[in-house]
Amino acid sequence: MMNMYLENAKNHFRTITEHKIMVMKNCFRVGLIKQGLLHDLSKYSWEEFKTGVKYYQGNRSPNAAEKEAVGYSAAWLHHKGRNKHHFEYWIDFAPDKERGLIGNKMPLRYLVEMVMDRIAASKVYKGKDYTDASPWEYYSRSRDYVVMHPETKAMLEKLLLMLKDQGEKKTFAYIRKILRKGRY
Repeated sequence: MMNMYLENAKNHFRTITEHKIMVMKNCFRVGLIKQGLLHDLSKYSWEEFKTGVKYYQGNRSPNAAEKEAVGYSAAWLHHKGRNKHHFEYWIDFAPDKERGLIGNKMPLRYLVEMVMDRIAASKVYKGKDYTDASPWEYYSRSRDYVVMHPETKAMLEKLLLMLKDQGEKKTFAYIRKILRKGRY
């Protein structure tokens, strides 16, 4: 049993580090140096790492397995509350409270980091089966029920579809252009 946990710890560390390095390189390619360096550091915290060890599978997030096992993921709740590149970080009650929960507009730099995160996660988990359509395909499975600001959602979809249809080179060039403008 102990050997399994040690193996899972090693493999989970390798997976999250590979993911982090991919996001970092892609953030650097579009000019988000600080965000590339700081991306997903909370995954190395014990609160998140222990879930990765316990539920490691190698082909999907351990947080999904934890949700299936206990009904929620403490690691995910910890992670999304500390990482602004997740749209869930930006969900709050509407100021008038009558509309319930709403998605607030994400600053552009975090939206771009979210795109880089989705690309890297798809590459890590799909491996040789990855295509530039993979991030869109993953997103499209939940797009009808996510709580996201309409402008954030529209830009995310635009970038993921651009990646799918035109590839990384053109999409990253477009991202560099909108980052220079500073808005979407």
